[in-house]
Amino acid sequence: MSEKRNIARAAGILGSATVLSRIMGMVRDMVVSRLFGAGLATDAFFAAFQIPNMLRRFFAEGALTAAFVPTFSSTLTLRGDEKARELANTCFTLLTIVMAVITLAGIVLSPVIVGLMFPGFSAEPGKFELTVLLNRLMFPYIFFISLVALCMGILNTLRHFFTPAISTVFLNIAMILSALCLRGFFAVPITALAVGVLIGGCIQLLLQLPVLWGKGYRVTPNFNFKSPEIRSIALLMVPSVFGVGVYYLNIMVSAILASLLPQGSVSFLYYAQRLFEFPQGIFTVSVAQAVLPSMSRQAAEGDMDGMKNSISFGLRLMLFITIPAMVGLIICSTPIFSLIFMGGAFTYDTAVKSASALMYYSVGLSFVALTRVLAPVFYALKDTKTPVYTALITFVINLCLSLALMGPLKHGGLALATTLSAFCNMLLLLWLLRRKIGPFGGNNISMTAVKSSAASIPMAVLVWYGCSLIDWSQAGHKMLKTSVLGCTILLGTAVYILAVKLLRSEETVEAAALLRRKLKKG
Repeated sequence: MSEKRNIARAAGILGSATVLSRIMGMVRDMVVSRLFGAGLATDAFFAAFQIPNMLRRFFAEGALTAAFVPTFSSTLTLRGDEKARELANTCFTLLTIVMAVITLAGIVLSPVIVGLMFPGFSAEPGKFELTVLLNRLMFPYIFFISLVALCMGILNTLRHFFTPAISTVFLNIAMILSALCLRGFFAVPITALAVGVLIGGCIQLLLQLPVLWGKGYRVTPNFNFKSPEIRSIALLMVPSVFGVGVYYLNIMVSAILASLLPQGSVSFLYYAQRLFEFPQGIFTVSVAQAVLPSMSRQAAEGDMDGMKNSISFGLRLMLFITIPAMVGLIICSTPIFSLIFMGGAFTYDTAVKSASALMYYSVGLSFVALTRVLAPVFYALKDTKTPVYTALITFVINLCLSLALMGPLKHGGLALATTLSAFCNMLLLLWLLRRKIGPFGGNNISMTAVKSSAASIPMAVLVWYGCSLIDWSQAGHKMLKTSVLGCTILLGTAVYILAVKLLRSEETVEAAALLRRKLKKG
């Protein structure tokens, strides 16, 4: 099977599993918004959750994956299964020790961390103390999810994608059940959500282990921390914390600055980010995780032409998916919030403010998606410096833009700053990668962007017209809203697919061929 088919197949599996996970995540956010709205308690929870969540994105899904997968893939390809199993056990042992220390430190130092990251909370009585309590309860989540990420790296390299992608469903289920069933047991009801996060993280890890055992990777202690592979992972991981995680660091900067804005700003950005992450989780992360093992194996084998083809195909697939998703999110931002979240403690004013942040975030969907493919290429090539330099430049740009825009545009300015900095990061990585490895299908990538943009125009007109048919400011009317928005999205998708097919987009052919193989196999 060609690498294009491998990537498309893996992305399809990841996307299918992630669809269910994201739907459950949306249900979770609906429950949270209805029960708790947007105010002091939700600001405290979302701020507290961002701290272990940021570490998850930096260390677990970001740096650890970017550093571990190329090394593990190279070991498996060049040295065989036995050495790969030894490396997996050593990494699991070392990571358990390191994350246990980090978790304990985070719990003890929680007041200091919250005080530094959310200085505006101390001005409101009880908000700082609640954030510290919730952060202490949730900090062990980073321990579990880091081990989950290691399992995910092993399984993805072994071409098993479904279990790691589906595991987040159980995190969402744990949070939903905790919010519904346990909130009455706490003086501050939102504490139940923090308990749900902890339970969900434990379940996620327990799901991975039987699958690993079935693949022949039984987790046993191995203290050979001086192996060359461990040193290689460490050398890759330290800079990749910043290189891969800069986008999420910028999100964290937005949350910190939002704590200085009017109450509810942290929540507006959180709800917008959650909806923004829906297409990211289904498509962007799926394609990025599917491309990385292929690129790492090709780099280990010295197959530079094959690697360039994988990069090009990954980037084109990202553009093919994210450009129409970006257009759809921009047009449907207020209708989506009105349908999914509005009601109970979540008012139309909250929906509009959250939707404004979503629009600004959505403009950067393709930029973030391309970065998720480009940054790991450098680590696959053992280049740890370039992504760090670009990330540092991006971070400074985001900080300056955030400070400049948060005054006139409030929380919307923070979202726009994140998007503009993501654009700068993408351009820098594209330029530097081309200088490093030479051309990798730039004309084809540009043509995909043009065709997808052109095909999105008739889709945008139809979606805008469909959304204008009803008044989204009215509470209730869920069946009507669901029917209108659902039909509009389905028709818009059909128009886009028809348009790209008429434009003879290569990605349409690949997707159709994958679907035919799936149906034939079924």
